[in-house]
Amino acid sequence: MSSVCGSYYGEDGVFVAGFTCPKADSDAAALFCCGFNNLKYCCDDPNGFFPNNFGAIALSIAVMLAFALLFSLCILCYFIITTEPIDLDNGLELQATGLKKPFLRGKVDCDNQPQDPERLLQPCFVATETSINVEGPA
Repeated sequence: MSSVCGSYYGEDGVFVAGFTCPKADSDAAALFCCGFNNLKYCCDDPNGFFPNNFGAIALSIAVMLAFALLFSLCILCYFIITTEPIDLDNGLELQATGLKKPFLRGKVDCDNQPQDPERLLQPCFVATETSINVEGPA
């Protein structure tokens, strides 16, 4: 089984005569005519369009895109870090004015409370419980 590649004009405009596949100087498994109107060759895949392996080209493009993305992220981070925030006035005051501090000394007054020697932390406010014994009508 063989295939015929018709004559064509090459990329540089030179006329290339038609040939049959497989060529005498090529692989015996290359039975099909592949390529384009200005570049034809014998190949072993009937759906083969490209004579070269473009995996390396695709990989290099992917690496360049990854570096471009990384570079862009670095520039973006630099601008975010070095740019000072803009002071926006939202109309709210952040500090309350005119309020008295409830504990001026920084601690609660516990002087009138008896100390419990069993406890490490002493309570300052002790709730007093009152109970009323309510009985029904006599």
